[in-house]
Amino acid sequence: MAHIVEAPQRRFERIGAHSHIKGLGLRDGHALRVADGLVGQREAREAAGIIVEMVRKGKMAGRGVLLVGPPGTGKTAIAVAIAKELGRDTPFVALSGSEIYSAEIKKTEVLMQAMRRAIGVKIREYRRVYEGMVVDLDIQMTKHPYNPYQQVPKSARITLKTKNEQRTLRTDATVAFELINKGVSVGDVIWIDAETGRVAKIGRCTEAPREEVYDIEPEEKVPLPDGPIAKDKEFIHTVTLHDLDVMHARSSGGLFTLIFSGAETKEISSDIRRRVDELVKEWVDEGKAEIIPGVLFIDDVHMLDIEAFSFLSRAIESELAPIIILATNRGMTRIRGTDVVSPHGIPLDLLDRLLIIRTKPYSEDEIREILKIRAREEKVSLENEALEYLTKLGLEHSLRYAVQLLTPAYEIAKQEGRAKVTIKDIERVKDLFIDVSQSVKYLKEYEDKFLK
Repeated sequence: MAHIVEAPQRRFERIGAHSHIKGLGLRDGHALRVADGLVGQREAREAAGIIVEMVRKGKMAGRGVLLVGPPGTGKTAIAVAIAKELGRDTPFVALSGSEIYSAEIKKTEVLMQAMRRAIGVKIREYRRVYEGMVVDLDIQMTKHPYNPYQQVPKSARITLKTKNEQRTLRTDATVAFELINKGVSVGDVIWIDAETGRVAKIGRCTEAPREEVYDIEPEEKVPLPDGPIAKDKEFIHTVTLHDLDVMHARSSGGLFTLIFSGAETKEISSDIRRRVDELVKEWVDEGKAEIIPGVLFIDDVHMLDIEAFSFLSRAIESELAPIIILATNRGMTRIRGTDVVSPHGIPLDLLDRLLIIRTKPYSEDEIREILKIRAREEKVSLENEALEYLTKLGLEHSLRYAVQLLTPAYEIAKQEGRAKVTIKDIERVKDLFIDVSQSVKYLKEYEDKFLK
């Protein structure tokens, strides 16, 4: 007899720097002290809440948002929270200012593609389908026209059932091939596209015949459909403008392009984008589609040059534009590509188009709360003394440094056989992983030994 042992369930889990953020943490427009994974920064969060309302009401045209503040004050967190508040279907594209520089593609093309990735198109489509649980299935086979020793499906006779009716359908070879390829059997819930013959297997019916029910079935259990078997079903597909651009670029190249082009085109022409825009507007006018403005977040925006800033100034005022959120930690600095010094390294004509939100350094209590949230997110259990010591490190060095020490300290605690992180574990990882000030001190001490 075979020996079967149930294996423990494991799933891939990656904890991101902002995976704990669920929203802006507002109530009636006012920021709560700790809510939705955010702590402090009440003025910035309330300002971001106003931005969200303006976006929902379609009043952000011709404007962008600039988040300014020292490093580690939650600028990226607020941008993520804005995207969360706008809804799950809202596209969110994050880009660093240095990512636009490439030897293969122009800077403005990188920005244009990022902008169009941040604009979603929800397409509604009604199709005539046959939906129900398979009660009986009989596939007729015939000899292959070129190989008499091989059989291929000729037709199929299938009986479908819903809560309201039961019908027997005869199909041609196309549907029969689909039924075989999808592994359809009695007890499955399926739908068949009346126009294309495409078959979709939804899952295993909870009301399948007893002889067709097995003790171990990996397929999803679904209820018996109700209503008529033949029905008009609505399908919703969400794509981005960039997805549509790529599809049209591939289809418009002709047979020569399909055969000899190899890799896909790096840059998309303005004519293709214009045709896509016209097509989307036509769908919207006919009620077939809905445009979902997303968020394009560009961090370290001071890394952009004067050409990129000029492009952004024009893009903000375009008809099809996402909500553009910029972030920087620079003060008065030179605009890249010029000798002009400007606030945040951004040209003044672009600054005039931006709503500027400031973030401030965190207080001791706020650092403590943020460390608690990150410890819960990373499943790290801390003793009170260890938490207080980490809070002190966050004040003296930086919040990011304190957060970075959480998981290494937990690994040391596990090596010592403890479930909770103690102050000794924090001190140990502090000696192993130095912060920026200690790194500078080390460089000065051994400056003559480093390569110049």
